[in-house]
Amino acid sequence: MKKFWQTAIALAAGGLAVAAFVSPSATAAPPAPSVAVHDMGAIATKWTPEAMRNAIPMDRLLPKVDASKVTHNVKKGTPQIVRPVTSLLNDVAPMAFPDGGGDWTGGGAVEKTAGRVFFTYQGRQASCSGDAVNSGNKSVVLTAGHCVKLDGAWHTDWVFVPAYKDGNAPFGQWTAKTTMSTPQWEASEDINFDVGAAVVNPQGGQSLTDVVGGQGVAFNSPRGQDMYAFGWPAADPYDGTHMIYCSGTTFDAFISDGIGMTCDMTGGASGGPWFQDFDEGTGAGLQNSVNSYKINFIPTWMFGPYFGADAQNLYNRAAAA
Repeated sequence: MKKFWQTAIALAAGGLAVAAFVSPSATAAPPAPSVAVHDMGAIATKWTPEAMRNAIPMDRLLPKVDASKVTHNVKKGTPQIVRPVTSLLNDVAPMAFPDGGGDWTGGGAVEKTAGRVFFTYQGRQASCSGDAVNSGNKSVVLTAGHCVKLDGAWHTDWVFVPAYKDGNAPFGQWTAKTTMSTPQWEASEDINFDVGAAVVNPQGGQSLTDVVGGQGVAFNSPRGQDMYAFGWPAADPYDGTHMIYCSGTTFDAFISDGIGMTCDMTGGASGGPWFQDFDEGTGAGLQNSVNSYKINFIPTWMFGPYFGADAQNLYNRAAAA
């Protein structure tokens, strides 16, 4: 089949049901054995401020995506919600909605939980975005699948830098102990399952979310919600120095089985979080997608994977690691 669409970022996818509200310490569903897991070795690259500033946004390195590998069978499971470390206020009206791409000046939890991801891909230093989420082990970062593995090989030298700003790491660099992806991404890099996770090592006896907090997560949610997206776009017109956000009502993607939003974020923002029920008063929400891809003929739209049963299994496996 002809390759008729292309990822354009490194940034940069039913009816109501009764949700199960799960605390991070509660017993989660048994992890799926098919979750792809990669144990990280030692970090060889030293991520200096200069190296972080010069990291290549992944959109400049991504190959064309073969549409024949894109499926339309994202499974939906039982709704699951893990609450963020910071409580949602729920009574604060949105003040910055909608927005197609601008500086986030609202402060709050997202300015600490979200960050930039750095790694080595095919011998080159590259960047994405990611987000710390609430979990029993307090060490889980969610990102895109192509931000942990691409072209059949797992990335090396993987670190998460929360609250990154122009080469500075105010809360340190958190090295990955293990990176993971959905089985479909590991097997064929199907864009519908472009979800990755990392379990990071502690620092100074503290775990990640003890230091920066953790966002909530939600799986198998209704589509068509009002959502916020965050990331560190580093390709023109952005420079990767600080966090950018988009907000708007999501819609069903027409090429994949994911979801879309009007958003002009560019390369380097891949893996940045999408939130439903996002509260500008606290900067906290329920993450239920990531920046994944764009298509060339509609550059003002961003797409992310729907967080269905396989993304849910991935999170539960990472949270239990």
